[in-house]
Amino acid sequence: MNKLLGATAALAMLAAADSAYAARDYVWAAGSSTVFPFSTRVAENYAKKTGKKSPKVESLGTGGGIKMFCGGMGEKYPDIANASRPMKKSEFQACQKAGVKDIVELKIGFDGIVVAMDKKTPDFNFKLEHLYLGLADQTLRGGQLGKNSFKTWNEVNSGLPKTRILAYGPPPTSGTRDAWVELAIENGASKLPPLAKLKDSDEKAFKAKVSPMRGDGAWIDAGENDNAVVGTIQKTPNALGVFGYSFLEQNANTIKAASINGVKPTVATIANGTYPISRSLFIYVKKSQIGVTPGLKEFVNEFTSDAATGRGGYLQSRGLIPLPPQQHDANKAKAKTLPVMAAPKS
Repeated sequence: MNKLLGATAALAMLAAADSAYAARDYVWAAGSSTVFPFSTRVAENYAKKTGKKSPKVESLGTGGGIKMFCGGMGEKYPDIANASRPMKKSEFQACQKAGVKDIVELKIGFDGIVVAMDKKTPDFNFKLEHLYLGLADQTLRGGQLGKNSFKTWNEVNSGLPKTRILAYGPPPTSGTRDAWVELAIENGASKLPPLAKLKDSDEKAFKAKVSPMRGDGAWIDAGENDNAVVGTIQKTPNALGVFGYSFLEQNANTIKAASINGVKPTVATIANGTYPISRSLFIYVKKSQIGVTPGLKEFVNEFTSDAATGRGGYLQSRGLIPLPPQQHDANKAKAKTLPVMAAPKS
């Protein structure tokens, strides 16, 4: 009798464990606000084509999405992390520690980070070092590194408009913020000889000094809703907004973008890398959830299909910059074979 009760209890535990993985009957993706509109469009098309329940897509920022994704396996955690930067080594290690060991990395296209303003605002032609000098918490002034005291853009450089420095941008949890700091702020700081010397001698100290954004009201963390930033700069005279290119394209009738190093953000300049603040976009998939979460395989295939992310695909009309054809074909094949990613180097 005791043996029978023991066997019954063991079977019940196994059933409970199985149900923890299989109870959810829809795909769940969470993460980047930049990837969010692309992911929701794929979800809509997937649901129409398959008749399955529409996937749940959440905009939490890249860091927030990966943290949730790496929390563990089963129905309580997303199947997919949307990301507007590569997964970090520390995030990968957190995944491994929580039992998420079979991650597949898929690049879905490119995006540019734009510095935008209302169409009535004067035109800006920034150099990367201007963005660093105007928006970083500590900057060089008179050869000394200290708290940022620039009030107007023409104080930073006489060729810039005489308007107050005010920018709304992504918060620290956002992949857009990570890419912005690396591609615009740090690269801008490294154009200045004293900081370039510091970077060469002690990169960690360099990042600690130049990376924090202003906290005196000149830079405002505007949350994960990039559409809200678009609305804010339309209502706030001379304010700048920092967000993904797709939001510029969707609102091109009311806002415009600054040139960076003499280059305007366009599909062509982002794809070929001549626009300085451009980046790759990714989705991360739990391979072991394929066949467990209903529709996950089909959703991943839809995301990497010619119809979605290929040249002329429906995501291009939403502002995604497609991969070159050869890379797209390789990515499409990768979505079918699902090779597990190696640990990131940094």
